[in-house]
Amino acid sequence: MGLLDRLRGKKPDDEIDDTKDTQPAPVKKTQETPAAKPKQDPLVVSRPQPAKKEAPAPKAAPKPAKETPAPKPAPKAAAPKPAKEAPAPRPAPKAAAAPEKKAAAKKETAPPQPAKKETAPAPRPVSDFVPQHDRKADPPAPEKKVIPQPERAPPAPEKKIIPQPERAAAPPVRKEEPPLPEKKHVPKPIPPYTGPVTKPPAAEEGSIDAKTEEVGIIYGNVGTSTFSCRVTAHMEKSEYIMAEHEDCGPVLCQVGSLIRKTDLTVEKTLNMEGNKDIQELISAQIDVVGYRDDRGLLQIPRTTFRAGKPVFKANDALIQSVLGLKKKEKTGAYIGLLHGHGVPVYLNINDLLQRHACILAKTGGGKSYMSGDIIEELMKHHVTCMIIDPHGEYSAMRDTGKPGDKRFGVAVRNYADHIKEFTISKNANDLAMPLRFTLKTLEAREILELTRTNDIRSHLPSLRKAIDALRERQDAYSVRELIDVLSRDEDNKNPVLITELEYLDEIGIFATRGNRVDELIEEGRTTIINLKGVPPDIQELIVRRLGTLMFDMRKVGNVPPMMMIIEEAHNYCPQQGTAISSRTLATIASEGRKFGLGLMVISQRPAKIDKNVLSQCGTQIILKVTNPNDVKAIASSVEGLTNGMTEDIQTMPIGIAMVVGAGIEAPLLVDVRPRESRHGGAGVKVLSEDD
Repeated sequence: MGLLDRLRGKKPDDEIDDTKDTQPAPVKKTQETPAAKPKQDPLVVSRPQPAKKEAPAPKAAPKPAKETPAPKPAPKAAAPKPAKEAPAPRPAPKAAAAPEKKAAAKKETAPPQPAKKETAPAPRPVSDFVPQHDRKADPPAPEKKVIPQPERAPPAPEKKIIPQPERAAAPPVRKEEPPLPEKKHVPKPIPPYTGPVTKPPAAEEGSIDAKTEEVGIIYGNVGTSTFSCRVTAHMEKSEYIMAEHEDCGPVLCQVGSLIRKTDLTVEKTLNMEGNKDIQELISAQIDVVGYRDDRGLLQIPRTTFRAGKPVFKANDALIQSVLGLKKKEKTGAYIGLLHGHGVPVYLNINDLLQRHACILAKTGGGKSYMSGDIIEELMKHHVTCMIIDPHGEYSAMRDTGKPGDKRFGVAVRNYADHIKEFTISKNANDLAMPLRFTLKTLEAREILELTRTNDIRSHLPSLRKAIDALRERQDAYSVRELIDVLSRDEDNKNPVLITELEYLDEIGIFATRGNRVDELIEEGRTTIINLKGVPPDIQELIVRRLGTLMFDMRKVGNVPPMMMIIEEAHNYCPQQGTAISSRTLATIASEGRKFGLGLMVISQRPAKIDKNVLSQCGTQIILKVTNPNDVKAIASSVEGLTNGMTEDIQTMPIGIAMVVGAGIEAPLLVDVRPRESRHGGAGVKVLSEDD
């Protein structure tokens, strides 16, 4: 090897193989055994290297030392390798190769450096003095693996925003409403009543702490909601009494049950003739009603009563205070007297209308009589009402009633000036006006639902086509005109549909001109819809149409706040089966209070009324009910009903009602007041008692 090769740093031919790749050898080839190392040419090792050649070597050696300092132990996997590669003591001439071996060993143990290992070697200063044509090409640097990147989509060209002219705001969509008359209808004023006025008896005034007659003594195990009492004076079931509590003061209680205990046995009955001395006493089970705290809220004591303390008859002041029976003639409806006491009972009319109400009783239990009392009070307070009367019994309110029990303070009168009546049947009532609807507000599907056909889908296209043809020519049309259009069509299914429409035409419910809203509803008056003699399916149709109309009119304020009273409600919103009016009444029960549309349902079968309607009634008026299923339905829907009260429902005499709601927080037994007007729901006598 010549001097020029030495200056270039070229190694002897036995160390460099030109046929192989000039890239650095893999790490595994540097791990040579000690026996193969003496075969190297001694001339290469002992050859003195130029000063400029050895200059870069010390610079590269300290780099691994900084990266892997000596004090730190080597990784476990690489620890044994330096021991195997450590050569035996070498002669002095081989000392020059020691730095290269030590650097190779450190490269094996040190962690791989990603960028520094692949960098090109340091520049050789000797090459500056070598001619360009004699310079041998340096080994090429290892090519970096280029990971192909997904081509990015060219940016979308910016869209030019073309200014658009401002559009005028679309007018709000309004629901179609029945046309109102151009001239505002002025309702006929109600003449002032100059006859006798009902004056309920005034309750006794006094303090709630005032003690009356002592009626018993507390004994036995005493709780916070119930206790036992030995009766020492006259006491009746459901009567109100007062018990003193050491923390709460006077507390109102109610007699739940009475029992007479004696020492008479079966054996003693054998000698009753000679010995009639019987030891006996009466025990009462008392239910705690509660007391009013400083905030006026009804509370129950949290500690027990004292045994041995006496109990007294409750005075009227305590009963009115705890039960909230305040006399409110402006907003209250007088329905009777508290059973066993002379305290008048008023229902809050605002709560009655906003929270809905139900009157439940068996046949002949007095539900129509009770509803007549409430309607009389609503008419006296000029509340707008609509009554769905399937039997035509509320027309009798035009007549004066018979005098009743004087203790109620009721004066008889009539309400002819407050009543408007509509009917479909011409023979129902001569004073009633005809009730008519128009077809222009009904769609084809709604008309088919009024018929008795079950195949609505097959008749829907032809009926819809006939309705569209009539609407193109005229605004209003009758059932007969609709039948004429269908008869000209050659569809084979039309004869069945025509037969059903002829049935509707015979009833006469649809006409070219129907009743206006202001004709049906007048503020301060009661409208009676007399459905006597109308088929049940047509009754369902009328209830649906009127209920939907009143609900929509109340939304926009076209009719005043009102109460809708549904007699025989189990026919129009049944729990089982279907009625086309069920959905309408359920909507009124759930949403009507938001718009001032109250609902009162009256039924003799509580178990057959839709639970979605019955559960929305915040005021329950319950008279005698004996059917077990009906009693269960009532017990599950009325809050605060005790076991004793459930028994009272089945044993109550006619004329007593259990009332809860409309300002009354606890269930009360009320003696129903007599009617002011004539009762039209009385039974028919087959045989006369007159001689």
